[in-house]
Amino acid sequence: MRKPEPRLQRKLLAWLIGPLCALFVLDAAAAYWGSLRFSNQAYDRALHEIAREIVLHVKASGGATRFELSPAAEHILLVDQDDRLFYKLESEQGELLGGEASLASSAPAPVRGGRPDFRAGRAGGQDVRMVDAWLPLDERPDSPLVHVLVAETLNKRTRLAWEMLASVVVPQLLLILMATLTVWFGVSRGLQPLQRLRAAVSDRSHRDLSPIDLHDVPGEVRPLVQEVNDLMARLGQTFDFQNRFVADAAHQLKTPVSGLKAQIELALREQDPWRVRHSLAQLYVSADRLSRLVRQLLSLARNEPGALSTVQLQPLDLEAFALEVSMEWAPHAIRTGIDLGFEGQQRPLVIDADRDRLRELVNNLIDNAIRYSQAGGRVTVRTEAAEAGQCRLAVSDDGPAIPLQERARIFQRFHRLLGTHEDGSGLGLAIVSEIATLHGARITLEEDVDGIGNTFSVFFAASAGQPPSSAG
Repeated sequence: MRKPEPRLQRKLLAWLIGPLCALFVLDAAAAYWGSLRFSNQAYDRALHEIAREIVLHVKASGGATRFELSPAAEHILLVDQDDRLFYKLESEQGELLGGEASLASSAPAPVRGGRPDFRAGRAGGQDVRMVDAWLPLDERPDSPLVHVLVAETLNKRTRLAWEMLASVVVPQLLLILMATLTVWFGVSRGLQPLQRLRAAVSDRSHRDLSPIDLHDVPGEVRPLVQEVNDLMARLGQTFDFQNRFVADAAHQLKTPVSGLKAQIELALREQDPWRVRHSLAQLYVSADRLSRLVRQLLSLARNEPGALSTVQLQPLDLEAFALEVSMEWAPHAIRTGIDLGFEGQQRPLVIDADRDRLRELVNNLIDNAIRYSQAGGRVTVRTEAAEAGQCRLAVSDDGPAIPLQERARIFQRFHRLLGTHEDGSGLGLAIVSEIATLHGARITLEEDVDGIGNTFSVFFAASAGQPPSSAG
């Protein structure tokens, strides 16, 4: 005869699975709504661009307006492998210039400079997403307006929304299943004292990752509760890292990805081989910038303050190391017309550092100095012993002086000075600040001693250890 399932196990499983499933359903619904909204935003821009391209084929001469769209141009603009497109063009007087006369419009009277209207509708017996707008024929203030309506079926949008939903929901579902199995296993091992913890645990919010109070926990289950507390601390740290990284990536990748797409579309429309080659060259430059941005985002995530447990500090000669990294930048400095120099004390300056992360710090400081120094300018890397048992690494440039009111913000993520024309994401100095924090170092910014440019200084605590016999 099968042994009855313990009452405590049933209650714990019910309290765990019920709320998690409800939250999972709500979260899945919210995620689908958000995915569909994002999908619409992404494809609405393309739909608006098609409307603008169609208007370019409307010609006005002698007081008459006519629509000239060749079959080849129509194929490029309106033929899509996934969706069907419909369009309708009308003059300001309501005359049909081209397209589907049956498309229903809700646009008001002609409004110059009005925002396009995106909405759902029906066309050709199918559900569509459409843009409805009044657009000028050219840049003249008195240019005639044309009413354009473009509709597209929903296949791409729906597919993208479902793919985004799956990427969010599947990991959450696996997490719910793993949590359920963990609780079942723990209770089946005879952890009956968990009954006293049930009320405290069941009253918690799913966002509450604070440690469980061990004051009234029996000794038999105390190790388990302590492990749960450690797990919640790690999960909280992981969620914080994940949220910051996702927010940073979404903020920074949206613009370059849209630019890449636009350049690809331009290259696909070109017939002249020279222009195609020029577009591909621009595409390579954009891809290189995007690659650098991705590397910086990953570096920023790797050097979060919570990554202290992964830092491996070892004695290191700061002067020899800084000289080694500076020499690696010499060819690049020569190509850009920058005089890169190094000044040291000709003696070891030993600090405790993570070699890979310190290399990132020095690389970002030198890169920032070279990038913003004027042509023919100087960049100087210095190492010296500072007061209070510290070692100083300084990088001076001949770039534009940073105002006093900006110096406190220059190390923030994505902060860039107005008026600079150099490519950059505003992450280099943020990475420097994060790495300095991991090393317990202090970073300062001040005007260069010669009155031209800036000096970034990082102060490390001197180490009593001995560096390795060879640098590398």
